[in-house]
Amino acid sequence: MTDLHPPIDPFESGVLDVGDGHSLYWEQCGAPDGVPVLFLHGGPGAGIAPSYRRFFNPTRHRAVLFDQRGCGRSAPRADITANTTWHLVADIERLREHLGIARWHVVGGSWGSTLALAYGQAHPEHCLGFVLRGIFLFRAQEVDWFLNGMGVFFPEARAAFLDFLPEEERASPLESYYRRLCDPHPSVHGPAAVAWSRYEESCSRLVPRLGENSAAACLPLARMEAHYMMHHGFMDEAQLLRDVGRIAHLPATLIQGRYDMVCPPVTAQALHQAWPGSRLDMVPDAGHAAMEPGIRRAIVRALARLSG
Repeated sequence: MTDLHPPIDPFESGVLDVGDGHSLYWEQCGAPDGVPVLFLHGGPGAGIAPSYRRFFNPTRHRAVLFDQRGCGRSAPRADITANTTWHLVADIERLREHLGIARWHVVGGSWGSTLALAYGQAHPEHCLGFVLRGIFLFRAQEVDWFLNGMGVFFPEARAAFLDFLPEEERASPLESYYRRLCDPHPSVHGPAAVAWSRYEESCSRLVPRLGENSAAACLPLARMEAHYMMHHGFMDEAQLLRDVGRIAHLPATLIQGRYDMVCPPVTAQALHQAWPGSRLDMVPDAGHAAMEPGIRRAIVRALARLSG
């Protein structure tokens, strides 16, 4: 991945107690006196990875990354107690205050774009701008697309997703998966987590690249995605579009894969139209995943334009 910056280790990391029994792993990379940039991972529940540090210029950016509640190196793992959009927004503010950062750019992809918008609209005074990828606004139509619409293009993946369930439960897959994913027994939630994650992964890239992940690895993502979908993202319908005026004065780059089947381009277009000053970068040869070549190049370019 030569189009990314070289691998880098954090210059600082720690664990932040945010209450409700949750503690968050966080790290800072790059230049301590650089342009502050917050990175929000997807999912919810996916966690951060060392490769995400490589989006940032180590001589220009002060990049802050953290694992959201219940995933990655945060604890307790796969816990949905006190785990809502607004708990995460409050966590971001606690982290900002802990690190002594007055204002920062906010970068997020997929669910990370949802959380970035929710945070920005709640705290615009602490934001410098946004770089958002694979836009997801958590409207009902987007959740329905994930559960049903992707099957138009990936019928075999959706068939496997439904076939995991008893025939009488296939008309309501979200409720059926959620019940299993929240079951305390690994023999119940483990296979459901693998089936859910395999479905999403099958649809995430222009050219699918499937591997086998363990049930333990899949559980935070699957459980939390179902949890947030069951609760409509803990937001009013179309709330993030309704309230975009709160951040419309701030710069934004929207990066979207033309063939993104998880978060279709129509959503990025809707946000771009509601945000007249935003820049929409439609990547012609990419799907949803952040590490597809066209997407990662677009993220690096957008980050290179950031100013303090």
